[in-house]
Amino acid sequence: MNNPSQQTPPAPPPRVSLVGAGPGAPDLITVRGLKRLREAEIVIYDSLAGEELLAECASGAELIFAGKRSGAHGARQEEINALLVEKARTGRRVVRLKGGDPFIFGRGGEEVLALAAAGIACEIIPGVTAAIAAGAAAQIPLTHRALASGVLFLTGHESLKPGDAAARVHWECAAALPGITLCIYMGVKNLPVIAGRLLAGGMPAETPLAVISNATLPGETMLYASVGEAASGKINEAVETPALVLVGSVVPGGPARHHPRF
Repeated sequence: MNNPSQQTPPAPPPRVSLVGAGPGAPDLITVRGLKRLREAEIVIYDSLAGEELLAECASGAELIFAGKRSGAHGARQEEINALLVEKARTGRRVVRLKGGDPFIFGRGGEEVLALAAAGIACEIIPGVTAAIAAGAAAQIPLTHRALASGVLFLTGHESLKPGDAAARVHWECAAALPGITLCIYMGVKNLPVIAGRLLAGGMPAETPLAVISNATLPGETMLYASVGEAASGKINEAVETPALVLVGSVVPGGPARHHPRF
């Protein structure tokens, strides 16, 4: 039996923690994420990290905004990477606070690589990503034994030009996958084109679609339509961003209720 006095004490956490803040509601951050936030001496946060979470930081912590929003970028990713390395080298505890989950369209992978290249260890603390939160808020199960056997997380933000080498999402192929729920991030602006390509891939026009804005926040809204209606462009006129688009047989899901239509 080991002598408790001889046990090795737990190693301190890495000096840099990439923390998922969750989808918006401050109480949806993980317990570990909140602990790291309270311990941090430097917090580099993005535009989706709310004031209530920042209020949890220590009074002497250095708070640095490094957010990016569509059409209003505050800092280039290369600048954020360099900032993380610079602050980590001061020897202080650094938290990179990111909305949602760091590894789901959060560019956390790029930040980890930059830190690794500089010889700096870091840890990843996952967060509730927007698709999970949007589905839960609307009582839409992303998977369902009778309706959906899988989920695709897709970005709607990349180029949609035919033949563009930068475009990695093949929407026509996604449309042809049976029993899959599509979760489209950053796709409101391009939704008419995306919906048109889903139709071109054989997805029925009546396939249900939901757009959930500001999931888990007081201003949360839910709009329901079909892929055919989305292709017309009128959804864009009524949606506030950030928003998450869910497409598939699970929409509308949950208990029977009235769903507003366009």
